[in-house]
Amino acid sequence: MKLLALRNLFIISLLTLVFSESIVAQSATVTVHEDSKITQLLQLKKELEKDNKLSDGYTIQLYYGELNTANSTIKKYRNSYGAWPASIEYETPNYKVWAGNFSSRIEADRALIEVQKTFGSAFILKRK
Repeated sequence: MKLLALRNLFIISLLTLVFSESIVAQSATVTVHEDSKITQLLQLKKELEKDNKLSDGYTIQLYYGELNTANSTIKKYRNSYGAWPASIEYETPNYKVWAGNFSSRIEADRALIEVQKTFGSAFILKRK
């Protein structure tokens, strides 16, 4: 009886093996339609990350007030310091002159020591 059961098991296994080669897996082609704006958004994200504008960080505020004075302040800053980028930011009704994009407080402190030699009222601002 055991011999017959083993023989049947062997035959079933052999038949399964033989016929399994004729089974073919399904094949398909995947087509991805990507919006053209995705590449633009990725490029914009890279630029913002390069300028540290996506993450919390620190900047040095040089001035807060009228546009004419903000323009002269940023011009004076750019003539004195080229190591850190500067920008004018608008917050109703005044303009701010920000310098540097620092990821840590210690970097901002070191830069502030240099900047305060020319801009005595400069202070560190934590971006959000």
